[in-house]
Amino acid sequence: MDCLALRSAASSLCLEDVLCSQGQLRLAEHLHDGKLRRNALTSQVLRTNGRISACKASSNQDAEVTLLDYGAGNVRSVRNAIHLMGFQIKDVNKPEDIENANRLILPGVGSFAAAMAKLEEKCFFLTQVKKVVTLKKPSKILAGVKRNHVYFVHSYRAVPLVENEDWVLATTVYGEEFLAAVSKGNVYATQFHPEKSGVVGLDIVRRFLDGGRSCEAEEISRVAETSSMRSGSTLAKRVIACLDVRSNDMGDLVVTKGDQYDVREQSGDQEVRNLGKPVDLASRYYEDGADEVTFLNITGFRDSPLGDIPMLEVLRSTSKRVFVPLTVGGGIRDFKDKDGRYYSSLEVASEYFRSGADKISIGTDAVYAAEEYLKTGKKTGTSSLEQISSVYGKQAVIVSVDPRRIYIKGPNDVPFKTIKVQTTGPNDEEYAWYQCMVKGGREGRPIGAFELAKAVEDLGAGEILLNCIDCDGQGNGYDLDLIKLVSEAVTIPVIASSGAGSIHHFSEVFLQTPASAALAAGIFHRKEVPIMSVKEHMMKAGIETRI
Repeated sequence: MDCLALRSAASSLCLEDVLCSQGQLRLAEHLHDGKLRRNALTSQVLRTNGRISACKASSNQDAEVTLLDYGAGNVRSVRNAIHLMGFQIKDVNKPEDIENANRLILPGVGSFAAAMAKLEEKCFFLTQVKKVVTLKKPSKILAGVKRNHVYFVHSYRAVPLVENEDWVLATTVYGEEFLAAVSKGNVYATQFHPEKSGVVGLDIVRRFLDGGRSCEAEEISRVAETSSMRSGSTLAKRVIACLDVRSNDMGDLVVTKGDQYDVREQSGDQEVRNLGKPVDLASRYYEDGADEVTFLNITGFRDSPLGDIPMLEVLRSTSKRVFVPLTVGGGIRDFKDKDGRYYSSLEVASEYFRSGADKISIGTDAVYAAEEYLKTGKKTGTSSLEQISSVYGKQAVIVSVDPRRIYIKGPNDVPFKTIKVQTTGPNDEEYAWYQCMVKGGREGRPIGAFELAKAVEDLGAGEILLNCIDCDGQGNGYDLDLIKLVSEAVTIPVIASSGAGSIHHFSEVFLQTPASAALAAGIFHRKEVPIMSVKEHMMKAGIETRI
């Protein structure tokens, strides 16, 4: 296990001038007289997985922010947050750009190795890699956070120790206390994503940039100051708005929703059901309080993923207006275009990340990878799931599971994990297993949801998006039996999906299952249930939520 150091052409560069933000950071290493020096804090490392970490010099002579783009993560959201504050961006092209920066931001990435490879390629860093909110003291940067929720997504954490106590700015608790933010002089680092934490996070960016220089920055300050958000005390349950996006018969991208995967009207010309424009709806959900927004491109990418320019533009436009995590899914796989050129799933995912996505959702391809893994017991490293998680980090990869319920008489009737169901089957069956489907629910596979979930977690999935073909579009509530079954199989978060029809279904799923989040589409699109009403109901039910 090694360390990470920053290399500059000038010997005057020190930790107070630049903070490396991602992956493995020795908090007390700095350059002195052109040589690396360490002190007692070198045993402590910080894993950041995608959040902003930033430092600034004392000069505030212009409205320019220097940004080091690793080319290995969703930097677009960071760019958008900076622009929203009224600042221009100067990209780092050589070490001297870092040295001369007045304000320097280094966005985090999900996979440290991939980021460092990019930095070494550009000769910015000499690399040795070590893998790996309660405010503790007054801070101008975090003054507006108080005890409000911010957005964390990572697999490593640094714990507060006596040796680093003068660095500790804020901590949070998840199982045990760990560092949420550190500071030293004019250097700040956060374990969470400010640019994905809504108004609270944007206010952190604004404060770091000395108040911002735009009308939007002033409005963020006002809203953050007058916010009536309830103090958070533990991990909040997430409410996710999902937008099923496809082309209508005229070629326009629209948000649609159907009953059990049928998205066409049942009368007239049977046109594709049109519930609105993707960017406008996503923006509305963000303003209404959605914790995340998910785009599922339900017809795109089947022939040419990278040719779907409209969907990529939807991401770019949405990321300028939505400052919570964005997920996109739909046909992310290896493919050849009409000219015979080969593209890897990693290339496809990379284009999504560059366009503003924070997470990628993989469906059919993950099922095939799981089947092969269970058959051989070996990881190939070539599946889309493995490739993307190795470069962008597990937290950036969601596996979308589409199971259907199959009733059986007893738990020994099939070689798959079964569950005793709350409601018996058509022939009074008391048990069921859940068969995984692919290709939009059109084809069943010889693998159960329980077995699939365990396999994809081993292969690198960071979350499970758990749909249910039997419940989709029905509005009768989530399949609690399925959610309990899959939650038992994995240690990663499970997102409940399919079936929400009332606010009570959200409290039901959180009170009766270990689900970390609940996703809904139709009831939000049709304005049957506002997101804020869902959250207020959850609060009254004693469920921790971000308001």
